[in-house]
Amino acid sequence: MLEIRPAALAEFSLLPAIEVEADGLLTEINGRPLAAALPSAATVQDFAAALHVLVAGRPPVGFARLVEVAGAPHLEQLSVLPAFARQGTGRALVNAAVSWAREAGYRQLTLCTFAEVPFNAPFYASCGFAPDPCPGPELLQVRTREKSLGLDDLGTRVVMRKNLRE
Repeated sequence: MLEIRPAALAEFSLLPAIEVEADGLLTEINGRPLAAALPSAATVQDFAAALHVLVAGRPPVGFARLVEVAGAPHLEQLSVLPAFARQGTGRALVNAAVSWAREAGYRQLTLCTFAEVPFNAPFYASCGFAPDPCPGPELLQVRTREKSLGLDDLGTRVVMRKNLRE
């Protein structure tokens, strides 16, 4: 298993390329081409402004980028290089993000994802996340931004939440 650790500042410049390559795994939803329609990868500045960034491996082969939404951590992006996909790296990153958030005193962790992609919503459900039927105004703003980027045109999106007090 790869080491999961906080990202070093010098590694931020490596992470956008991981996101781009990982997005290549998203080939289609409901027969619609997907990867080319996805928004641009996060920038070095996005990583620097994040609440927390975890990476897998040295050099990194995957990352979890957490931002703050409504005073709680929100998993904005989880990306793993295709050569390391389906080997537990993503799950290890999610588990590390959950542990970090719990240790930091947060009560919940949220995310938004595609409902119909097997390695999206079903994967997060297997990590203990559940659909949030009543997201607050800040998460609704995240969803509005996603809609404006065209993500809802690609497939059904869902807000998910994990209670960290379990």
